[in-house]
Amino acid sequence: MPRRRREGGTARGGGEKRAYDCYRRRRRRAADLPKGPTLTDTFPRPEWLETARFYEVYPQSFADSNGDGIGDIPGITAHLDYIRDLGCNALWINPCFDSPFKDAGYDVRDYLKVAPRYGTNDDLIALFDAAHRRGMHVLLDLVPGHTSEEHRWFDISGRAERNEYSDRYIWTDTWLSDGGGLPFIGGEAPRDGAYIINFFKCQPALNYGFARVDRPWQQTTDSPAAQATRQAMIDVMRFWIGQGCDGFRVDMANSLVKHDDDGKAETIRAWRQMLGTIKSEYPQTAFVSEWGVPDQSLKAGFDMDFYLDWSWERNGYNRLCRDTPAALDAEHDRSYFSARGGGSVHGFLDQYLPQYERTRDKGYFCLLTCNHDTPRLAPRLSERELAVAYAMILTMPGVPFLYYGDEIGMRYRVLPTKEGGYTRTGTRTPMQWGDGANLGFSSADPADLYLPVDPAPDAPTVRSQSERADSLYHWVRAVLALRDAHRALDAGAAFDVVAAPEDGRLFAYLRTAADGGERLLVAVNPGLSAESCTLPDHATSDGAPTMVLTRGDAVLDGESLTLGAQSVAVIAV
Repeated sequence: MPRRRREGGTARGGGEKRAYDCYRRRRRRAADLPKGPTLTDTFPRPEWLETARFYEVYPQSFADSNGDGIGDIPGITAHLDYIRDLGCNALWINPCFDSPFKDAGYDVRDYLKVAPRYGTNDDLIALFDAAHRRGMHVLLDLVPGHTSEEHRWFDISGRAERNEYSDRYIWTDTWLSDGGGLPFIGGEAPRDGAYIINFFKCQPALNYGFARVDRPWQQTTDSPAAQATRQAMIDVMRFWIGQGCDGFRVDMANSLVKHDDDGKAETIRAWRQMLGTIKSEYPQTAFVSEWGVPDQSLKAGFDMDFYLDWSWERNGYNRLCRDTPAALDAEHDRSYFSARGGGSVHGFLDQYLPQYERTRDKGYFCLLTCNHDTPRLAPRLSERELAVAYAMILTMPGVPFLYYGDEIGMRYRVLPTKEGGYTRTGTRTPMQWGDGANLGFSSADPADLYLPVDPAPDAPTVRSQSERADSLYHWVRAVLALRDAHRALDAGAAFDVVAAPEDGRLFAYLRTAADGGERLLVAVNPGLSAESCTLPDHATSDGAPTMVLTRGDAVLDGESLTLGAQSVAVIAV
């Protein structure tokens, strides 16, 4: 029989009290920092982000420590050495708060309590402590735009009589309302009104106000209700920082204020208030936004923004990694990393470079191998194609994010929806650790697993990949070790394009350390023919360019580099 965990966890018991005491001390140390940010304030950027390398963990699918078929927090803690030895020194954990899991945890029922299926608050505090002892940082996933319909706030808000939570959510003033152009649900609460939702029916929108008010029931962004919502979210962040959390990835960060303009002026103002308050108290707390527009998100106070896969716009990241509407369609894929894609890197650069140039001194625009919302690159891309892709993604400016299992080439699979995952479900399957039952993920009966493991005889595992010297796993370790060892690959190190021919596949760029003391040329060729480029004008101090890391065929001939098909070279110049 699988062992049972303690349910829940007290807010101030055991390790939580120790973390709360630490939280109080940290607040006292920050007491003399400025409060009340204005639009001209510059928020502190945590120093540790400059050398951070993140690993995203989908908690229900990473490691099951108690044999119930669902991954959990003790399972993550037990594998911290694996993550560290892989070369990542920071984690982003998808939502682990109490939830009915109608949207895989992005429907939060209690922001201050770990979901019992993952463990307790004490388990999460133990994870923070274990990570910190290893020199690692941990970000939690914050969902500020909506809660579950089962949240206590929403239950009280839906009562007929006025109360302190009546305006915590966006309610119309009559059950016959049209919602003002926003999706709404009616007929489910005693009060005479319908509630606005963000996505699913179970996700009522929190009230951050309206930038443009055109209905009597809409409130401004400066209303007491909107201010109370901001304060509630500040309190949530303070609580977890006090327990040892190092920051947050913020879900749909650009969607808080309704009817905002294209520039997101009011949403930016709301975030500057919230993040300014937290950063004035905890300057080393880090925030990364699901926004995809760094001009806006970094102005809002975030330290990092993701370059998101917006396939409906065929944006730069999409053209780099996933230029096909079908997750498994390798034949028609025209992405840069597809060996037969045929295109140059300009589909990516033409959009990336203007954004990078406008924001490079304001924060980090971050690339990711994949995430929980996006089809994995495998099996559409082969292991050789993945190696070229990861070499570039993990050495570009900004802070890199590696999705769990991408280091071994875990595959996207077409599966029935689970907990609101729909087409995303196939990216959320259990981590493949080794041989035996459930590929080492869980001791549970296969029928009880959160999702089925890959049944293919050649399913990649950590064990099989670690035993093969030329595997994707060892290549990812080598690239991350390179980034760790060289300041020219730090998040804010300079970036200059050296070669990006319009009619070729090769892409070469120079990374230069902040002190100018080290320069690395990174060159990738995802194509099927050899291509060459000229090295930058001046060489290293000893007068000779030096190969630092290669995969495939790479030849230095004087001031010229020739890369064979699907090859990578990193050169000190």
